[in-house]
Amino acid sequence: MRTKAIDKTIITAKPRVNVVTLGCSKNTYDSEILMGQLKGNMFDVVHESDRVGKNDIVVINTCGFIDNAKQESIDTILQYSQLKEQGKVGKVIVTGCLSERYKPELEAEIPNIDNYFGTNDLQNLLQSIGADYKYELLGERLLTTPSHFAYFKIAEGCNRPCSFCAIPLMRGKHVSTPMDQLVKNAESLAKQGTKELILIAQDLTYYGLDLYGKRNLDELLRRLSDVNGIEWIRLQYAYPSGFPMEILDAMNERDNICKYLDMPLQHITDNMLKSMRRGITKQKTIDIVNQIRDKVPGIAMRTTLITGYPGETQQDFEEMAQWVEDTKFDRLGCFTYSHEEKTAAHNLIDDVPEEVKQERADAIMEIQQGISFDKNQEKIGITYKVLIDKMEGGYFAGRTEYDSPEVDNEVLIDATTQYATIGTFVNVEIQNAEDFDLYGQIVK
Repeated sequence: MRTKAIDKTIITAKPRVNVVTLGCSKNTYDSEILMGQLKGNMFDVVHESDRVGKNDIVVINTCGFIDNAKQESIDTILQYSQLKEQGKVGKVIVTGCLSERYKPELEAEIPNIDNYFGTNDLQNLLQSIGADYKYELLGERLLTTPSHFAYFKIAEGCNRPCSFCAIPLMRGKHVSTPMDQLVKNAESLAKQGTKELILIAQDLTYYGLDLYGKRNLDELLRRLSDVNGIEWIRLQYAYPSGFPMEILDAMNERDNICKYLDMPLQHITDNMLKSMRRGITKQKTIDIVNQIRDKVPGIAMRTTLITGYPGETQQDFEEMAQWVEDTKFDRLGCFTYSHEEKTAAHNLIDDVPEEVKQERADAIMEIQQGISFDKNQEKIGITYKVLIDKMEGGYFAGRTEYDSPEVDNEVLIDATTQYATIGTFVNVEIQNAEDFDLYGQIVK
């Protein structure tokens, strides 16, 4: 009697991959690309899962920008290194800015990590866990944000010479993503239900110079604006020096380009701007802010500032504080200076005490708090188009076109009296306002 051959091949399941993301929205984007590749390789992939398994692979996407972010990255690496030693996870892999910048030091100090990869090592990272880089998945991502909005990176790296910034050391020179590819990526996101694109890069305004020989962000905006299903396009991280005013023409022409601009200005006094190598003066900075506001009435301008840069005097600080009071930015963040190795500013003496840096940052934010309160009071009685992001603490929380996720105002709607669907737009009449929150009611 003939017997049927038995296939004794044992099929083993691939390990689960848990991706942990630290740092900025650029890292969020990179993690989403990594996760898309892993899914395309038939891996079970999760983002920042609290559940850990002894066979899991943990990939930590690190930040290496300033001291606090570096410390958070190191603490996270040590946490998972310990779990690996205890046999509670399988492999631990570190990628991103911190390992791009400090790989030899990390390998020496935390040697039981399986691999350290830099910011442009995706193919090697995938190979190390038995996955192939799939070119047909170019631009495909697993979103870690709510599906109705997505960070949309249009370029990598930076050519600016800012003295305090280590990003070019970690991310390299500016490289624009081809326009056709970006449009294709936007179409793919729109088909998945994404309604808002948040354009990010180290410097949006440099887009196209390397590919097309000119600043081409305005054309990209128009092409993205034409993508069916994209209702909001938001601009983050514009540089003031050489700002292409054509962007504002596109903003005025297209209803789905938000009247919102994030332009980190860092400081205002001429001696600070010169030492920071910003390529701009106080008067030119004031002029460009005024020109932008004149050209796009009602635009919400967000900026970020640094206190405690080497050589910053009390007079420098007071001049910046007065400028903040006079300019009345819609949104503002303030950071204390971090003395970063291999930057031009590292050659200067870090001469402002940490407590003074923090006192100055707190004082700037106190001024901004008052400005934000006054501006929000003016919104009472006005109806805004609001995108609902989440339900939290008894409220549906959403945003107007003048607000970016995580960093700006929220519009709160009482969930005990009204209902909204997450990821949809509703019209909300503002009824009350605080420093950084608006309270409203949905109207038809």
